[in-house]
Amino acid sequence: MTYSVGQVAGFAGVTVRTLHHYDEIGLLSPSARSHAGHRRYDDADLDRLQRVLFYRELGFPLDEVAALLDDPDADPQEHLRRQHELLTARIARLKEMAAAVETAMEARRMGINLTPEEKFEAFGDFDPDQYAEEVQRRWGNTDAYKESQRRTASYTKEDWKRLTQEFDAIHRRMGVLLAQGVAADSEAAMDVAEEHRRFISGHYYECAHELHTCLGEMYVSDPRFTATYEAIRPGLAEYMRDAMLANAVRRS
Repeated sequence: MTYSVGQVAGFAGVTVRTLHHYDEIGLLSPSARSHAGHRRYDDADLDRLQRVLFYRELGFPLDEVAALLDDPDADPQEHLRRQHELLTARIARLKEMAAAVETAMEARRMGINLTPEEKFEAFGDFDPDQYAEEVQRRWGNTDAYKESQRRTASYTKEDWKRLTQEFDAIHRRMGVLLAQGVAADSEAAMDVAEEHRRFISGHYYECAHELHTCLGEMYVSDPRFTATYEAIRPGLAEYMRDAMLANAVRRS
């Protein structure tokens, strides 16, 4: 049983133009053609399209989707397992955000100052003050904590949004390296780890290499941080820890 491009577009809720584009870039090429040269898709093609749309929904760019789907070591069951983990993490995150929005709505109704809620909205479930507190509590870096408090005191909601986007971009670049199979102790991964360290030093507190490795360990040992990075790419928490450690050793 095969299906026309129009039928597949209807099944998947995408445009015919999108399917043509996927074919042109080699992301999803139909398994057959009609006598007239029209695209015909079989069940295996539909399965691949489903995986493509799952990853697209999760925010993966097309080149990353292609790399994931064409990985010879990953079978369809592994893709489903990975997507299930990512979707579960996203659902949990959205539930937390929904609860925060409900709290903010109630606070506004009661006339409460919403500045803390606005900061929470910008960061999702990642509060920069909590981040600094973790550093202070676990390693006694009170100077770093005070410096973070001083620097961030004047940050506006727009500042938080901009910094979050820039920090997320660093994490996603590290995730791309992981997806490409680049070693955590490679020059490329260590360079991104150094960029990560400098970002913290530039915007929050002076983060020496030794402290940076401690943060890497926290990404793995603390489930809250692990979940944040695993939602970007499975295995990213450990990969970042290893890259941050390798970078510290390189700089020593």
